[in-house]
Amino acid sequence: MTPLSLETVIADFSHLPASPDVVMQLLDYLKQDEVEADVVATMISKDQVLAAKSLRIANSSFYGLQRRVATIHDAIVVLGQRTVSTMVTAMAITSRFQSLQVAGYDQRNFWLHNVGTALCARALAQRVRVNPENAFTAGLLHDIGKLVLATRFPEHFASVHAYQIQQDCTMVDAEKNLLGFDHTQIGAALAQQWKFATEIGEAVGGHHTPEDHPASSLTGVIHLANVMAHVLDFSGGENDLAPRISEVAWNRLGLNWGDFKHLMAEVDAQRQDADLLFN
Repeated sequence: MTPLSLETVIADFSHLPASPDVVMQLLDYLKQDEVEADVVATMISKDQVLAAKSLRIANSSFYGLQRRVATIHDAIVVLGQRTVSTMVTAMAITSRFQSLQVAGYDQRNFWLHNVGTALCARALAQRVRVNPENAFTAGLLHDIGKLVLATRFPEHFASVHAYQIQQDCTMVDAEKNLLGFDHTQIGAALAQQWKFATEIGEAVGGHHTPEDHPASSLTGVIHLANVMAHVLDFSGGENDLAPRISEVAWNRLGLNWGDFKHLMAEVDAQRQDADLLFN
């Protein structure tokens, strides 16, 4: 296996699969200060898959709406611009990587863990007064570096996976020992290239080392959300080890164990709808 550097991986980002044009146009439009619901509805309606999924998600337990929404326009009005932007972002990310077959990569397990982490992150963020939509996006992106390796450097990804099993260690440790860098560094660089908010990239890059980012509440949220997703068995794979909770992150967010258990029960109740974000 040829050596691989972080710089090589970052330089290869341009070869990652592209999202559908309508999704990218919609994301660009949603970044504007003033957004018209009718325009957003028209753009979503141009893509039948996007329209159908948007309605399914809007009517899922994620948002707990009191009435069923039947049109894209109604979904936008009821949920709001930021939530719709989050939904579209989620679909844009997942639509880039479909039917990937690489040794050590299980598509369902990977996305189930990321969606579970995103749901945990949003629930935590609402409790500790962090932007919940940024938390959801960061949760969904937190392991995107693994997917970059699997997509563009499958031989290296498979070797890391084999090493992880052999040494019974975490994916991060396996990556550092074999490659000299890890998926959090890849993910942070990709978030920056995709022009996500700086705090999202920082949270993606620091979710395994929140003690290195003590001033970032979002990083602490994603760290704890990742732990929660493992505890709730939103699996990242049968060989993944649940990380230990960082005392720095725990103390920074000011949670107690009662809060933690309540939030896990809240997310567990949404489990049945987790497939909506990547199917």
